Amino acid sequence: MAESIAVIGGGSWGTALARVLAERGPVRVWMRQSEAVESFNRSHENSRYLPGIRLPDAVSATADIAEAVRGAPAVVAVVPSHGMRQAMTEVARHISPDTVVISASKGIEQESLALMSDVLLQVLPEANRSKLAFLGGPSFAKEVMLGQPTAVSVASLDPAVAHRAQELFATSAFRVYSTDDVVGIEIGGAVKNVIAIAAGAADGLGFGHNTRAAIITRGLAEISRLALRKGANPLTLAGLSGLGDLVLTCTGDLSRNRTVGIELGKGRTIEDVLASMKQVAEGVRTTKSVHDLARKVGIEMPITAQVHAMLYGGQPAKEAVAELMGRALRAERG
Repeated sequence: MAESIAVIGGGSWGTALARVLAERGPVRVWMRQSEAVESFNRSHENSRYLPGIRLPDAVSATADIAEAVRGAPAVVAVVPSHGMRQAMTEVARHISPDTVVISASKGIEQESLALMSDVLLQVLPEANRSKLAFLGGPSFAKEVMLGQPTAVSVASLDPAVAHRAQELFATSAFRVYSTDDVVGIEIGGAVKNVIAIAAGAADGLGFGHNTRAAIITRGLAEISRLALRKGANPLTLAGLSGLGDLVLTCTGDLSRNRTVGIELGKGRTIEDVLASMKQVAEGVRTTKSVHDLARKVGIEMPITAQVHAMLYGGQPAKEAVAELMGRALRAERG
């Protein structure tokens, strides 16, 4: 019998990826809460995040991270970015030297401003550091669970590792492209959540398509500016993990970050919005990380700055729009 692939994180995205991976063989999902594990294994569905959608019998859950990881040919990390260091430090104690590690988390660590690739290079055993890959692109978990056609990208500095990740995930409904641009994949996946909050705020204020198009386009300029400063290939930002992921997150009704923005635009406080949500809106934490990183590397990200002011300074969404529209005139490129 084939060894189980390990998925670290039993949220909606981790569950959806487990469903995709199950077409290749057994998958074991690590979840923190034993009650959630029992429910998951009993009903074969994630009743909290994706109720009513049954998982293949090849997918099971465990609350024991050692059990999930031991002997696994691949480990897929799908925990929120703020939990990546802790979870993968524990994984590192049990991982096999030949195991491929694929990160599907989108964010930047707040305290260190490290990308997830930096975190994994710090905590994983030396043997696994050359076997890292990073998954990104436009992909709502619910649609993946329902088997709707989806295209994503996977990045690795080693073409053989990227190809291995492609083979693991590719199905008739889940197409995987490869790239060597790890930084581009990571920056695109993280910062698009910040821009989605801005797009949602504009929707919540009642603005239309003109405003949304402006936010997406200028948001892409901000993403590209930061990615290039960090060494990314500009072509990556025109692809699935750049423009593709940005458009999806800024326009889709399933976007948690856009939902946060909509509610802010309607006048609710961020504390009230987050208290009413079951799932993590990664962009809230990422906004602070991106804002701080932009200042550290010396680049201008005005949309990010206004989202930061809304989330952490209590600025009303309408005032944030006024600040953006009143900025000094400038050339589009530069």
